Amino acid sequence: MHIDSTNIYAFPYFEEKRMLNTSIRKLTPEDAPWVHVFWIEHWGSDLMVVHGQTFTSSGLPGFVVEENGQVLGLATYRIENDECELMSIDSLIEGQGIGSQLLEAVIATARQAGLRRLYLSTSNDNMNAMRFYQKRGFRFCALRPGAVTETRRLKPAIPLVGFNSIPIRDELELELFL
Repeated sequence: MHIDSTNIYAFPYFEEKRMLNTSIRKLTPEDAPWVHVFWIEHWGSDLMVVHGQTFTSSGLPGFVVEENGQVLGLATYRIENDECELMSIDSLIEGQGIGSQLLEAVIATARQAGLRRLYLSTSNDNMNAMRFYQKRGFRFCALRPGAVTETRRLKPAIPLVGFNSIPIRDELELELFL
């Protein structure tokens, strides 16, 4: 008996994963204009407000994942004292390892710099981020109730309701000791 295996998993509601031929590189000063636009498109503004501090995309170091010159992902970070803060991470195609590549590059950079800790903040509605980071060894280290409500005063573009219709109110911090 011969079974044609080509149609076993050919369900119309499953998106077929394709192999990506990506490359990752450090951001350069020449990337600043498109990074500025990218932040506006994906974060609603060129401003990132975290724990009461305001940052812009310009001047932040980071990495970009590309395929044939097309941007598939972006991560930015900042180093202060002996710690690295992941400021943003975006994968434009989920489930293909783009976010993992970006995170691994930031971790490697922080380790090479001799830093002791990598940390990040996310909002209480972002279950995907919480799952992503915990699967990669991050642990929760702080909860700032009402922090996003306060941040919204500095950055009104932050929506009131986020993923899964969850009101966005609180900031959670996750960390990874290097």
